[in-house]
Amino acid sequence: MKSITKLLFEANILKEIPRSGYHFLGAGKETIAEHSFMTAFIAYVISQMEPELDGLKLILMGLLHDLPEARTGDLNSVWKRYVEADEKSALKDLTNNIPFGKTLTSLIDEFKKQETKEAILAHDADQLSFIIDLKILIDAGYSPPEKWLPAVLKRLKTETGKKLAESITSTESDSWWWEEL
Repeated sequence: MKSITKLLFEANILKEIPRSGYHFLGAGKETIAEHSFMTAFIAYVISQMEPELDGLKLILMGLLHDLPEARTGDLNSVWKRYVEADEKSALKDLTNNIPFGKTLTSLIDEFKKQETKEAILAHDADQLSFIIDLKILIDAGYSPPEKWLPAVLKRLKTETGKKLAESITSTESDSWWWEEL
């Protein structure tokens, strides 16, 4: 039970670790846990749009994909040119002595390999989370996100992801607020 409890405390630290790309963007902020929640929620939405998939696996990959960052921190794309995080070792150490450690490792490995439809869609959910943040910043009047958005849109791999992105980028981020109920 102690190893599971320690895992819970370790996962909790993701609420405190900021995602580093926002420093370069010059606007916005988000923790790894906030990003993981949104990625998992987008994965849930995608699982409803594509019910033939293993929805639970898709959602879990969205939730867990950045878990090793509890040990490695969040390296943005510039930092990754110079620093290599040993995520495999971090994940091994993180799941050591956990009865379901192999399941955690398997889900994160599948996400990283990008060989299954669920993993590819979880990747798109990861990118869509950032696209939503960029759109919110653009709608608030920040211009740097306008330069970043095309590069992030190019990372999308699926038709579902691309359709969602098209809808996100063409919808005012506060439109839901102004609709009459």
